[in-house]
Amino acid sequence: MAMAEARNDDKTFTGKIKSREELNKGIADLYDESSAMWEDIWGDHMHHGYYDPSQPALLSQHRAAQIRMIEEALRFAGVTDLQVIRYSTVNIYDPSKQPKAIVDVGCGIGGSSRYLAKKFGATTQGITLSPKQAERAQALAVSEGLADKFITELARVAAPGATIIIVTWCHRDLSASEESLQPGETELLRKICDAYYLPAWCSAADYVELLQSLSLQDIKAEDWSQYVAPFWPAVIRSALTWKGVTSHCAVDGKQ
Repeated sequence: MAMAEARNDDKTFTGKIKSREELNKGIADLYDESSAMWEDIWGDHMHHGYYDPSQPALLSQHRAAQIRMIEEALRFAGVTDLQVIRYSTVNIYDPSKQPKAIVDVGCGIGGSSRYLAKKFGATTQGITLSPKQAERAQALAVSEGLADKFITELARVAAPGATIIIVTWCHRDLSASEESLQPGETELLRKICDAYYLPAWCSAADYVELLQSLSLQDIKAEDWSQYVAPFWPAVIRSALTWKGVTSHCAVDGKQ
């Protein structure tokens, strides 16, 4: 991340970049305030959904699309294999190679952590900057009988032979003739950073370069923009429903 921040300070962003302390506090405050409303409308998965670009994105399918995002990430990383069984496409895995310990960095209220704990019978560790998210994640883990498998703690290294899966927002890769994004692109990303307390963006190529510098093996990257594009319009539409409005008012009333 230090490499990505330095690169974007020089080539992409102008103006003041928030410090690590400002980002951490802003992220914690943002999700302390919004997590209850999000859970009420969208459930316990606080991440993008994965969609078929050729199919309409129906509101009734968005929670299933969030589960599919997890499954697609597992497939892409080679943790599971996609096979057709009785005309249905499903992800399967070799029980002898299933993960036994999983760290979910940016776990929200633990939706993905609990899903993976149930799927693989694995011990999961969730990391979040929001105390309220951590508290809610622990409560949900207890209610689902997963208290002994869900631990909110800081994890800084992966075990030898582990698989690291990074699903994140990136800006486009620069072409060979470019030294920075276009001014309009830079301004748009600045607004998103301000709204969601994000650090300066980097590209997928930056991530690959960083991972290569750490001597990691079997590195691969893929652009899923077209598969997640329907997600944010759905978030906006859901916020404008009666449930979305009443949830927002309820959260405001508690502040």
